Amino acid sequence: MTLRDLGVIAQATLPIGPGFTAITGETGAGKTMVVTGLGLLLGQRADSGAVRSGAAQASVEGVWIVPDDGPVADRVREAGGDVEPLGGGDAELYLGRTVSSEGRGRATVGGRTAPAGVLADLADQLVVVHGQSDQLRLRSAAAQRDALDRFGGAAIADALEGYRGVLGRARSLTEELAQLTADRDDRAREAEDLRAALAEIEQIDPQPGEDAELHRRADRLANAEELRLAAATAHSALSSDDDQPDVIGLLAEARRGLDRAASDDDRLAQLAEQIGELGYRAADVAGELSGYLADLDEAGPHELAAVEERRAVLGALIRRHGSLDEALALQDRGSARLLELDDDGDRIDRLARAQEEAAAELDAAASVLTAARRAAAERLGSAVTDELRHLALPDARVTVAVEPGAESAAGRDEVTILLAPHPGADPRPVARGASGGELSRVMLAIEVVISQTDPVPTFVFDEVDAGIGGAAAIEVGRRLAQLARSSQVIAVTHLAQVAAFAGNHLSVVKSGDGSVTASSVRRLDGADREAEMARLLSGLSDSETALEHARELLTLGGHGLIG
Repeated sequence: MTLRDLGVIAQATLPIGPGFTAITGETGAGKTMVVTGLGLLLGQRADSGAVRSGAAQASVEGVWIVPDDGPVADRVREAGGDVEPLGGGDAELYLGRTVSSEGRGRATVGGRTAPAGVLADLADQLVVVHGQSDQLRLRSAAAQRDALDRFGGAAIADALEGYRGVLGRARSLTEELAQLTADRDDRAREAEDLRAALAEIEQIDPQPGEDAELHRRADRLANAEELRLAAATAHSALSSDDDQPDVIGLLAEARRGLDRAASDDDRLAQLAEQIGELGYRAADVAGELSGYLADLDEAGPHELAAVEERRAVLGALIRRHGSLDEALALQDRGSARLLELDDDGDRIDRLARAQEEAAAELDAAASVLTAARRAAAERLGSAVTDELRHLALPDARVTVAVEPGAESAAGRDEVTILLAPHPGADPRPVARGASGGELSRVMLAIEVVISQTDPVPTFVFDEVDAGIGGAAAIEVGRRLAQLARSSQVIAVTHLAQVAAFAGNHLSVVKSGDGSVTASSVRRLDGADREAEMARLLSGLSDSETALEHARELLTLGGHGLIG
């Protein structure tokens, strides 16, 4: 991880590897900025106040080794980024975050710009961070329930998934029933209006396109005399009843004239045949005109009045529904809607029965979840109690109580972690009865126990040793080293007893020129590490007594150095 212009750190690269890494440094050197930078990479809210004084922006970059085919890589690809294959199923994931002094920020995931929310999505899969605020969070009932659920593994996860599925159905039925009941009066009015509209449409019995057809008929009837004169003139020209020449007669005469000479010329024969076809067509048109005139004679003034009356009826229907097509569509779909509205009473009864059945299923699912949590709670309490014996709390006893609570998406259980620090003491919730040092160790013990069933790639502890010292601090260091056997562990600490068990010791070093403090990070080995351990023990890096004690602690750390 590389930090630039973050807090008092001008530029620093942290060579964090596998196993247990301890980060130490003088007060004010910027150790906490390491955790702050990691928080930025995990999508936490950016604070412009963290930008180093005089700098335009702060930046953090980090590289994770992740499975090439897994939920982290999948989420990165969804965001448009990518991971770099390393072989053996592993890949490198590059994350970055910048924060300007004006408060603007930018995140990069797998080489591509992405919302900071994507970093937060990845955080749960990459790191668990514990600091003073996280210890306070352990005081909340929700955090304690989450810890129990993590420990319970598949048994609780399956029960919780089943419960949430039933809860979703039950809530959906409740909402539907409440909505249907609340809208009952409105739906009754809708049914009444719909029934009246359907009755009117059925009585009128409109036909598709009828309004356009009536419009054409009205225009025809209104201009009947003009139409009659035009048709009669045309009919007379084609076929006259008196001795006046007409088209049919003239065509017949023309054909007879050609027929007399057609035997002598094929072309004339063809023309005579064409004239004959014209005669037939003229006769057909004359017949149609005769029929048209007969129809006009039959359509008297009463028919125009009937057409206008029908148009008025359809016009009123169209004004109510927008168009004739809309009225016909309502007729098609209205019956089904009316059946649905008229079924409200029966539907409410069916929903009420379904709601009762869902409530019974929910009770059963909640009971299964509670049983799974209580079984896990007994095991968790026993395991954490055993772990506290290794953390200088040999007489402490932890129990995990699962009691009825308010219904939520997490179930109906209220989980409380209880601590009896010594024999004869009544178990009290850690939220009220544990000191800062006890809470730190309870939190660490829980993580050590849970890591055996729900391993996390990386743990970050920010002064998990607050409030403890001596033998307790040595056991905390030993337990962090144990946790590092299955996960990467990064601990910001001020205790040499804890740092002694780290396989990788980094020191945040500050230097000042009177106006600006810049910090950097370096790996400590050999004499440099002994000097830093002596400083942590006594405040003096060159005290021979402190150096001897430092060497003793490093020897004690022994195999813990390899995590």
